[in-house]
Amino acid sequence: MIQAIHKLVTFEDFAAWRPEGGRYELHDGVIVEMAQPVGDHEDVVGFLALNISIEIGRQKLPYFIPKTVLVKPFEGESAYSPDILIINRPNLVNEPLWKKESTVSQAISIPLVIEVVSTNWRDDYYKKLADYEGIGIPEYWIIDYAAIGARKFIGNPKLPTISIYQLIDGEYQVNQFKGDTHIVSPTFPELNLTAEQIFQAGGVQI
Repeated sequence: MIQAIHKLVTFEDFAAWRPEGGRYELHDGVIVEMAQPVGDHEDVVGFLALNISIEIGRQKLPYFIPKTVLVKPFEGESAYSPDILIINRPNLVNEPLWKKESTVSQAISIPLVIEVVSTNWRDDYYKKLADYEGIGIPEYWIIDYAAIGARKFIGNPKLPTISIYQLIDGEYQVNQFKGDTHIVSPTFPELNLTAEQIFQAGGVQI
C-alpha cells in the first residue's frame, strides 16, 4: 500500500523536502510515501544485495549498492528509490545532482536496477519500466516472488517470475526465469543463482 500526497511539486522541491527516515518517491510531480515492506520482501532484497555485492567484490568491479539514492528520469518530475540500485562509482563525478541530492540520471551510472514487486506492482511493470528504458539503464530486474503481477506480464497460471529486461537498440527485451532455471544477467554473467533460490529467500516454496 502506498500513500500519495496530492500536491504537484518539482523535483527540486521534493529533494529539499524529503525527510530523514521513511521512503518517498516522486511520480509525475506527486510525492508518494512508500509503505513499509513486508518481511518476505526484505528477505529477497537482502539475499540479492548480498550475492551481488559478493560478485562485485570477486570481480573487483567499480560498483557499489547505496542505501537511499534516487534515480531521476531526464524529463518530467519523477524520482524513484529502487529496492536495489547498482552504481558505477567512476561516473558520479559527471552526475550534477549527486553531491547535494544523492541522485543519478545517467545510464552509465546505473548498470543495473532491481525492483521487488509489492502491492504497487503496476508502477514496476508500467511506469518504472518505461522510465528506466527512457534513461537507457542497460538492465532492469522485476522480482515477482509472490506472483501478483498481471497475467500478461508473468503468464497464466501466475507463477513466481523474475523478468530481466536488457536494453537492446534502445528498447527493453525481456527474458523470464521461473523454478530451478539459472538466471542470466548481462551485467553479472557469472552470478550463479536460480530463480528458485531467490524465491525461497522470500519464503516461497517451489
